[in-house]
Amino acid sequence: MSRGSSSQQSSHGKWTLSSSDEESEEHKKPPSSSSASRDAADPSPRFSCSEARKESHKRKSNPVKFEETTGREPSPAKKLKVDRDDSGWCLSSSDEESKPRIPVKKEKETSSQRLEAPRPNKSCSPSPKTAEKYKTPSDSQDPWDVLQSGEPFRFYLTKVTGIKPKYNAGALHIKDILSPLFGTLVSSVQFNYCIDIPWLMKQYPDEFRNKPLLIVHGEKQESKARLHEQAHPYENIRLCQARLDMAFGTHHTKMMLLLYEEGLRVVIHTSNLIHDDWHQKTQGIWLSPLYPKLPEGSSSLAGESVTNFRADLMAYLGSYNSTSLREWMDIIKQHDLSETRVYLVGSTPGRYQGHDKEKWGHLRLRKLLREKGSLISGVEAWPVIGQFSSIGSMGTDQSKWLHSEFSESLKTLGKGMKTLPKAENPLQLIYPSVDNVRTSLEGYPAGGSLPYGIQTAQKQTWLHSYFHRWKAETSGRSRAMPHIKTYMRLSPDSRELAWFLVTSANLSKAAWGALEKSGAQLFIRSYELGVLFLPSAFDIDAGTFRVKMNIYAGNKDSMGAFPVPYDLPPEHYAGKDRPWVWNIPYVNAPDSHGNIWCPK
Repeated sequence: MSRGSSSQQSSHGKWTLSSSDEESEEHKKPPSSSSASRDAADPSPRFSCSEARKESHKRKSNPVKFEETTGREPSPAKKLKVDRDDSGWCLSSSDEESKPRIPVKKEKETSSQRLEAPRPNKSCSPSPKTAEKYKTPSDSQDPWDVLQSGEPFRFYLTKVTGIKPKYNAGALHIKDILSPLFGTLVSSVQFNYCIDIPWLMKQYPDEFRNKPLLIVHGEKQESKARLHEQAHPYENIRLCQARLDMAFGTHHTKMMLLLYEEGLRVVIHTSNLIHDDWHQKTQGIWLSPLYPKLPEGSSSLAGESVTNFRADLMAYLGSYNSTSLREWMDIIKQHDLSETRVYLVGSTPGRYQGHDKEKWGHLRLRKLLREKGSLISGVEAWPVIGQFSSIGSMGTDQSKWLHSEFSESLKTLGKGMKTLPKAENPLQLIYPSVDNVRTSLEGYPAGGSLPYGIQTAQKQTWLHSYFHRWKAETSGRSRAMPHIKTYMRLSPDSRELAWFLVTSANLSKAAWGALEKSGAQLFIRSYELGVLFLPSAFDIDAGTFRVKMNIYAGNKDSMGAFPVPYDLPPEHYAGKDRPWVWNIPYVNAPDSHGNIWCPK
């Protein structure tokens, strides 16, 4: 057994794990191509991705079938000293996983002895490879009807294969977004984290596949070489590498800039540019209006929105310090973005002080909520809800970041707002449970896009008491696992919304930033981007959005109500629920395809 290993037992089987010195988040890269080639029997995706995604790709191509093992128990096991918390997790209490552990003398070993590794089970032997069938959701709805259904918020979900057609009403596929019905494309930019270039090119209609395309990425070394190799056959593609000087930082932003003969469009979304993210997952999209070109000789102030969107977008693009993106900044200056009603909330890597400290990350969100949010009577007691697909290291307890600087930013609203005790202002976190993943449309491989690792989870069991299930029955999407990330302030009766944010940013300090130097400096590792919806920008005098309880309701009462993409109020984990952790086995219960999960 490797250094720092420990063992667990859950309703999904006994297993043994090995600790890591590094946190496991979506931004972690796979091993080098040399290490990946050690297991030649397992197919690897042709694009760079996290280790969790890589494992999901392998398991989809080479599933492991569930077999009944009743009466076949692993060899007798000795007990492990554990911490038990409200979520029911049984994990090592050590917060010093990076330090070598000192063996306990034999005569003193009692309850602290480690569990033996289970004997190999033939149920973990791969079944014959099966090819996954790639299907594109049927286009049964006119794209213009889809656009109209999203007014005034222009917030959409992605189409999902395998659900009833009515639940894809008002949803978009990437092929819809790139369709000539939305504009006659001249050139485009794709910002993203995980990119499959051959797949991406197939999403563009034939007549646009030779148009200039700039791809902004954060790949380095071997993965950068693979991306360049993918791009080589396409003469119209240029690559722009985002600088990532901070350890564990990623280029996680997901945005499209689409220049048409008719104008310009900005798309900010949550999907990677790979098949799986547009197939059977719940993703979010903000689609801008079609921005017309400004008349020649217009003032430099012309074309700005009440939300200052154009200037903020220019500042974000300027943070890359890229010649290619400066060309697009000039293009944006030439267009009228005055119809924009959302605020831009971005993160860029660096350490920020003074006025720059509020330009990015959670302090940017705090500033907007303070200056543009409407102070509402009794809002101090309204819950803050966070929903995400990956989790970083939060520290040894909630006071280290979550319930201090980050929570303070999310709980800000209007000037002069008073803060009540924490117990009266709950924080609710929505993250899929093991059963959410197991019964999903994809089964266990859906967990590849939920890369919460055991090395991080076992250090912060306190966090799991905040967790609520992924539940989206009214939208017919409960079984489409979320890769969308949303944050909001909701009334206790779930009928009013003070604000709503859809973003690429997961629950991590790398994405949102963490204060340093006694609060004088904000340190951010990653590029992230999202849009904030505030009632004041939509001329709503009440100061709150009404919540659309059934996002497919077509009655007049639902007009102008905000379509929150999951069921409210959030449902707390039940006694047997566990948060999904990707890098441990689940062998005692089959998923929706009759398979188990045996990560290597």
